[in-house]
Amino acid sequence: MDDARTVDLVLEGGGVKGIALVGAAAALIDNGYSFARIGGSSAGAMVGSVIAAMQQAGEPFSRVDDILRTIDYTSFLDRRRGPRTIRWWPRGADAWGVLFHLGAHPGAHLQQWLAGVLGDLGVRKFGDLTFVDPGSSLPPELSYRLVVTASDLSRQRIMYLPWDLAKHGHDPAEFSVARAVRASAAIPFLFEPVRVKSPFGQLALADGSLLRSYPIELFDRDDGLPARWPTLGVRLSSPAGERAKAKPVTGPVSLLTNLIRTTVDSTQVRHVSDPTSANRSIFVKPKGVRWTDFDLTAEQRQNLYDTGYQAVERWVAKNKPKPKSEAKPFTITE
Repeated sequence: MDDARTVDLVLEGGGVKGIALVGAAAALIDNGYSFARIGGSSAGAMVGSVIAAMQQAGEPFSRVDDILRTIDYTSFLDRRRGPRTIRWWPRGADAWGVLFHLGAHPGAHLQQWLAGVLGDLGVRKFGDLTFVDPGSSLPPELSYRLVVTASDLSRQRIMYLPWDLAKHGHDPAEFSVARAVRASAAIPFLFEPVRVKSPFGQLALADGSLLRSYPIELFDRDDGLPARWPTLGVRLSSPAGERAKAKPVTGPVSLLTNLIRTTVDSTQVRHVSDPTSANRSIFVKPKGVRWTDFDLTAEQRQNLYDTGYQAVERWVAKNKPKPKSEAKPFTITE
């Protein structure tokens, strides 16, 4: 592993804005970077899981690009049998799902799609993403190429998957990667929470962005030793553009949905000025698209991808090391 261009990559959550994360990752790879481990929340978890599986399988990044840029996000808005009987009344179908299942959409298609993509790459459980890393501060049983965040609504705390699974009676190596990512991406009221049995009772896991949209500190060492390679993060930190289409609030379901949208958007930008994360972050800031705009046009998809790619290109150009006679070599600080 070339430590000079090896980083731990952290990807912020952002719904459909995650296409910009694909562009950013592509630009990093085109500039010679490789990723030892990947952490992420929500869309960052989805993108990170596919990249981690591709790296584990030794596949070229072009396959990641093809898969993630052509996702049909509207297909993730699946329905249970009951709400399907009133699909001509979308708000009524949403209300049915929320009242009886705590989410307008079950999220089964999202999990099945991701399980198929990862399975084709030989990744089904976290044990397929183990990372042989003898110099790590983590014990071997917690050494994985992928870690994702989820919000445990039943115990009001953040969970890091697969790290926190053992304390709830689950073998981290045997837990489904697709299920963990599905939990991280479960936007409250829009998707049903993921239920996980625990000695403390049944857990309800939802969108990791609620509590930790950008876990930049995820791979920082806690044993006092210097990092062998830096952490680099990609942020989708800008709220919806000024000209973004309004989302009408006309009833209790839309009120709750827009409340979640507002909460998550504000969470994403809360730590923008934090100097401990800003100096190792690439700010993408896609505009004019909300993280729940599932019906993206081809032009919007391309613009998101280009925004991520160009942000990294600017960052690389800005941080290119100068000759030793002029300045110290560039390093990304922990």
